[in-house]
Amino acid sequence: MKALMTGNEALARGAFEAGVHFASAYPGTPSTEILENLSQYKEVYSEWAPNEKVGMEAASGASIMGARALTTMKHVGLNVAADPFFTMAYIGVLGGFVIINADDPGMHSSQNEQDNRFYAPHAKVPMLEPSDSEECRIFTKKAFEISEEFDTPVMIRTTTRVNHSKSLVTLEDRVEIPVREYKKDKLKNVMTPGHAQRRHPIVEERLKSLEIYNCHSALNKVEKHTEQLGIITSGISYAYAKEVFGESASYLKLGMTFPLPKELIQEFAKEMREIIVIEENEPYLEKEIKAMGIHCTGRDVLPTCGELNPEIIREAFLSESPKIPPVMESKAPTRPPVLCAGCPHRGFFNALKTDKDIIASGDIGCYTLGAMDPINVTDTVICMGASISAGTGMQKILELQGDKKKKIFSFIGDSTFFHSGITGLVNSIYNKIPLVTVIMDNRTTGMTGHQQNPGTGKTLMGETAGDINIPMLVRSLGIKDENIKIINPYYQEKAKEVIKAAKACEEPFVIITQEPCALLKEVQVLRRNSYVEIDQEKCKKCKTCVRTGCPAIFMKDGSVFIDREMCNGCTLCYQVCPFQAIEKKGDLVHA
Repeated sequence: MKALMTGNEALARGAFEAGVHFASAYPGTPSTEILENLSQYKEVYSEWAPNEKVGMEAASGASIMGARALTTMKHVGLNVAADPFFTMAYIGVLGGFVIINADDPGMHSSQNEQDNRFYAPHAKVPMLEPSDSEECRIFTKKAFEISEEFDTPVMIRTTTRVNHSKSLVTLEDRVEIPVREYKKDKLKNVMTPGHAQRRHPIVEERLKSLEIYNCHSALNKVEKHTEQLGIITSGISYAYAKEVFGESASYLKLGMTFPLPKELIQEFAKEMREIIVIEENEPYLEKEIKAMGIHCTGRDVLPTCGELNPEIIREAFLSESPKIPPVMESKAPTRPPVLCAGCPHRGFFNALKTDKDIIASGDIGCYTLGAMDPINVTDTVICMGASISAGTGMQKILELQGDKKKKIFSFIGDSTFFHSGITGLVNSIYNKIPLVTVIMDNRTTGMTGHQQNPGTGKTLMGETAGDINIPMLVRSLGIKDENIKIINPYYQEKAKEVIKAAKACEEPFVIITQEPCALLKEVQVLRRNSYVEIDQEKCKKCKTCVRTGCPAIFMKDGSVFIDREMCNGCTLCYQVCPFQAIEKKGDLVHA
C-alpha cells in the first residue's frame, strides 16, 4: 500500500513501523508535525516536553530502560539539548534511540541558519540524511537498527524541504519490538569522570566500526552514468542535482553522512575525471573530501547563505542564466508578518508603546512581532527564554549607570516561559533585580501551530493533564503578591495602570496577561458574532485605530474601514478611537 506523505508524516510512520515505544519533543518548525503525526498511533506513547533538553533526557531514560525511544527538534533546539546529547553518545543505548533534527536553510522560521551536520562528529554520533519522504520512513527504521547494533544514539538530519515536501511512501506493518530487560550497569550508565574516561575509547572504536559498516551500507547509493563528471551529495541537494544534471553525471548519494564512508568516496572519485560537491550551507562534505586528498569543486561557486535550488545550481556549475518567470497579470501585494486580528498581545503592546522610557526585551513566539511597525515596541530578541535572562543584565546596567528613568520589560509567552524562562525569573528574584516580566499567556503554543503545553490542561495525546498554574508558580518562586498582576490585555486603562505600577516598582515584578489566542477554534466559535464597525460620519480619519496594526482595519479612498470577516470584537480600536466613531456590534465578548 502506498500513500502520499510529507517527510514529517513519513518520519512518524517510520518510527511507528520500527516499533518505537516512547517519543518526547518540544514543537519547533520544521519538525513539529513529526510528533503530531506519531501521536495518532496509539501504540506509541507521545508527549510534548517543556523544552528540547527535557525531551532528549526523557527519551534517553526510556532507551536506558530498554524501550525504543525517539526525540525530535528543530536545529536551534539541539543547542538546548546538547548537554544530554553529547553524554548519551558515551552511555549508549539499551533500546534504540533516535534523534531527529530538522535544519532550516533559508531561515523560514528561525533566528539563525546553523548547519547541524557538524553536531554529529562533535558528539561522535552516526548521522543519516534522507532526501525524500520514502527515505524518511526507511531511514528511521534503519536508524533504530543501527542504534541497537552499535550501542549508540543515531541522529537523523533533515531540512525544511524534506520535512514539508510530499512524495509517495510505501506503508508496511508495525514490528512489535519487546522492551529489553533493564540491568543495573553503573560503569555504563553513570557518567562520572572515571566512568567517562573508560567509555571514551569505546566510542572511538565504535566510530571505526561504523565507518566500515557505512562503506558497504545500502543507505548510500552510486548511480553510474559517465566517468566525466561525478557528483557527491546528500539530502535534498541530491534531488536538485538530479534535476539539473540528469544522466550527464554520475552520483554518489550519501545516506549516512557521519562517519563518512571514506573508502567508498575514494573509489567513486578515482573513477571520475571531475568531482563536484553539492550541499547547502556549510561545506561539511567538501572539507572532509578535500582532506582525503580529492580535488573537488563546490563552495567556491555555491552560496553559503540560504537554500539551494535547481536554478542556483544550474547558474553556478553550467553558467546558465536563471530562467525569467512568466509575468503574472496580477501580483499579490507583499505582506509583512503581523499579529492576527484580535490578538491579545496587541492589546498590551498598544498600552505600552507610548512610554518611550521602557525598553522591551523580547523572546521567540508570536509576540516577537511586537518589533514590527506600527507597534514597534520590542528592542531585542535572542533565543528561547532570553527575554528574562537578558533583561536581568540590561536592567542591572541601568542600575549601575544610575538611570532610574528607564525600565526593562521582558516579554515571554506561556509555552516559552515553561521552556526556558523560569530560570531567568529565578535569577532576577535571587539577585534582587527589579525587572518587569510580562508572561503573555494565550493558552497555547501559538507560533508553531497551537500545540498543547504544561499550562493548557491537555496532553499531546488529548488526555487531561496536570495544569501548571502560572500565578501560583511565580508566587512560589518568591515574587510578592502585590507585585503579581493578572490582567486581560484587551482592556487598555487597566493595562496602563498596571504598566505604571510595574515601572515604578523597585523589586522584581510580574504581569500575567491572560486571554486565549484569537485563532483557537473555541475562541472563534465564541466570538463569531462579535465585531465592531466605523461610523463614517463620526470618523475624522485620524488613523489612531490604524496605528494599532490590526490587519482587519484598512483604508480605501481615504476612508478607514473594518473587515467584518476578520474582526472578532476585541474592542481595542473601539477603546483607542478619540472620537467614539467605532460602534460595537453583535454579541460582544469584550464589552
